[in-house]
Amino acid sequence: MQGKKRMSRSDVLREVDPESRRLAKTLMRRSHYASLACLHLDTGIPLASQINVATDMLGHICFLISQLSAHFGALEADPRCSVLLGVPGKGDPAAHARMTIVGNARQIVDETDRNHVRARFLSRHPKSALYVDFGDFAFWRVETQSASLNGGFGKAYEMDAEDLVTQSVVIDDLCEMENGVVAHMNDDHADAIDLIANNLAGLKGNGWRMLGMDVEGIDIYRDGKFGRAWFECPIDDSDNVRSVLVDMTKKARNAGSTA
Repeated sequence: MQGKKRMSRSDVLREVDPESRRLAKTLMRRSHYASLACLHLDTGIPLASQINVATDMLGHICFLISQLSAHFGALEADPRCSVLLGVPGKGDPAAHARMTIVGNARQIVDETDRNHVRARFLSRHPKSALYVDFGDFAFWRVETQSASLNGGFGKAYEMDAEDLVTQSVVIDDLCEMENGVVAHMNDDHADAIDLIANNLAGLKGNGWRMLGMDVEGIDIYRDGKFGRAWFECPIDDSDNVRSVLVDMTKKARNAGSTA
């Protein structure tokens, strides 16, 4: 009697579609910590550690580590790494979506680039302000090459960088505008952020704050919980940022009135 044919990974992979891309990007934007794995400088053995993370405007994972850590020297010698993201909920952690991103980690040395990543990182990790500018600390970016998404039982996907990284001609403009837009929304439109959180991001309660924005949506936060709300369409003109946020607020208000 012949034994059963062993299934290969390709047998269980699903075709990447807009829904799986949205799930993957939501995981990236909501995650504030991750497991980083690289190769030990001396032994070559996989070395894993938990790190705080943020995303840049395009969606690359960024993190801050000290030269005193084993990972710093390891990544300088060999930039290959992987980052495991996930936001566990109640019950079995394996029942919740998680994703491993594979790529090369590069230290961020350009001053303008570093300042932007610094601001986005500190919005999620304000206590890091105590040491973020110490001489032995540096920001790194994982240049995404591919990713493995597990969206739950029977929902496995292999993704390319193009599925996760958002390219746009307005990226540079949004980087310059972001801090001002975020401050304005938090100071003058806190009620709108609550509407968006409650009715578009599936979150409860008031007191939500906007952490950042990008071409495709906004990141929000309250009491240790991170959320994500998506624009109806990506921003294609930086002059339209205000109208996009107004439309998002109207949509949230309408969704609330019909709930």
